[in-house]
Amino acid sequence: MNLPNKITVVRIAFIPVFLLFLLVPLPLGTFFIGGGGIYVSHFIAALLFILASVKDGLDGYYARKYNLITDLGKSLDPLADKLLITAALVALVQLGNVPSWMAFIIICRESAVTGLRLIAVGEGKVIAASNLAKWKTRIQIISISALLLHNIPFTYINVPFDILSLWAAMIITLVSGWDYFVKNKQFLKINS
Repeated sequence: MNLPNKITVVRIAFIPVFLLFLLVPLPLGTFFIGGGGIYVSHFIAALLFILASVKDGLDGYYARKYNLITDLGKSLDPLADKLLITAALVALVQLGNVPSWMAFIIICRESAVTGLRLIAVGEGKVIAASNLAKWKTRIQIISISALLLHNIPFTYINVPFDILSLWAAMIITLVSGWDYFVKNKQFLKINS
């Protein structure tokens, strides 16, 4: 397994640790920044999520720079993104920070595209992440980071950035999902 794929596996391994700090009531106290407070455990969870997300760019950088792009990496990297995003959204729904219907729409799109990728693999093809899908992932990461940080970076200017970015993430998620299915409709044809 090459270095970019190892980085991707480490990103996946971060997920249970991230969930531990976010969902298990750990007696670590509260951290106050500006006009808001956040549990220390939630702050650590947010940092872990951000670190795992930054590693997403790192594995891609090494894969391109050293010509280490593999079919495994093309499949594993988007899977790691989907697992991280899904874990965060489900946890945020449980905490009451994300409406369940929005999380459901985003997770359904992620599952549908994964299904499309599996169909393509069955036909001997790999569907790599599109540029639109990469932007979708970035916007999802920004939105989830703002939600995990309780919008604290934006409390000074009184802007509900976390909610606005969540709406943007949901919209681009739907648009990029549509784009995948339109561009790869040949995999949906039923052979008779």
